[in-house]
Amino acid sequence: MICLMPMCAYLSETSRMIQIYKALKRQGAEVVMATHGGVHEALIQAEGIAYDIVGPRMDEARGRKFIRDNVGIGDPKQSMYSADEMRTYVAAEVDYFRRNRVDAVVIGFTLTTLISTRVAGIPLVTQHAGAFLPPLFERGMLPAPSRPTQAIFKIVPDRIGRFLMNKGAPRLRLYLEGYNALARELGVEGVPSFPALLLGDLSLVTEAPEVYGISESEMRAWRPSGGNYWPTTRFEYTGPIFAEIDSPIPANVERLLASDGAKIYVAITSAPEDIVRRAVRDAASTGAKVIVAGTVHDLGDMEAPDVAVGGVLPSHKIMPRVDLAVTAGGQGSVQCAMAAGTPLIGIPLQPEQDTNVHLLQEKGAARLLSIGDLERGKLPAMIADVQARPGYRAAAQAIKAAYAGRNGPARSAEAILRYLENRKRQAA
Repeated sequence: MICLMPMCAYLSETSRMIQIYKALKRQGAEVVMATHGGVHEALIQAEGIAYDIVGPRMDEARGRKFIRDNVGIGDPKQSMYSADEMRTYVAAEVDYFRRNRVDAVVIGFTLTTLISTRVAGIPLVTQHAGAFLPPLFERGMLPAPSRPTQAIFKIVPDRIGRFLMNKGAPRLRLYLEGYNALARELGVEGVPSFPALLLGDLSLVTEAPEVYGISESEMRAWRPSGGNYWPTTRFEYTGPIFAEIDSPIPANVERLLASDGAKIYVAITSAPEDIVRRAVRDAASTGAKVIVAGTVHDLGDMEAPDVAVGGVLPSHKIMPRVDLAVTAGGQGSVQCAMAAGTPLIGIPLQPEQDTNVHLLQEKGAARLLSIGDLERGKLPAMIADVQARPGYRAAAQAIKAAYAGRNGPARSAEAILRYLENRKRQAA
């Protein structure tokens, strides 16, 4: 039995788990869906997928707090869960895995499973590390952080910040305290570093080799060293996985999409509301028509003749019809834009998003705007620059072509089943 556990506070993680679930079922795997709950449970329900709630149900308010406390937004000295809450979830997960005879767990940022799977003695599969991956650190590919949490990055030149980021990434100890305190209490291996917080025994690399410039054989051959990672971690390229929500485009959004003139899609779904509002206002100031994915924010008051505000929107239907996307740079929204051949401006909140946008910027398909530069009013000028240069769209179209040959959900299911089969053979 394979258990999929999305963190339903996040649209991207919920939608990815749905797609991997379907792909595993198509391959004949025995699969169950479970979650702590959250605002995006409705997506699972809409697909007709049965699922279980494990531990206390995470309501919308708790989900919002989880996002505020999370990587790149919250205080790195905390671990997103209180000690009692983490202990409760881990105990509930271990009980659930044992009762359901779960052989492996696949997660979308349900980080308590880093502890519970080790207590239960079963492997963990992750798919949410984005580009924050050791093979990239080792090649010096990470940029300096655009929103640094450590003082040194605020004072050194960018080239020094980039060097320090790549050399120091394996030794980062952010957000770990709560997980490691509980691991010691339960007598299991703790989380060795911040990068390891994002990794499992098998970590699916949900990108195309053409974007990273690292071959499939090189990625598969990587092995952990130096004590900064789980010793069992292995990587496997799969391909892009992004939300493909089967819902109609709302009438107000369709009206703008069908109209003349430049169109910008602002889809910053897991950021503080003030950042989203600033991006919408600045995009609208350029004279473009602006479509807004409101998701968990109440942005209805921003509706205007040239601004259409939706909730959870079918981005894969919208991206091909706009001239530019503005997102936080999470892998799901970035890949949705690239799969449509649409250039992007990313406003990252944390290092993984920095890297996603930076790598596309190096390929000429995107631009990175820091939160600081957003607050200094630099988004309108960047929008004008991207729109004036056809090379951005040409570069995005080239990545679209690379994506066309990779079915991310199917390859993810194949990688998971192959990994489990290899474990079974090695144990025999």
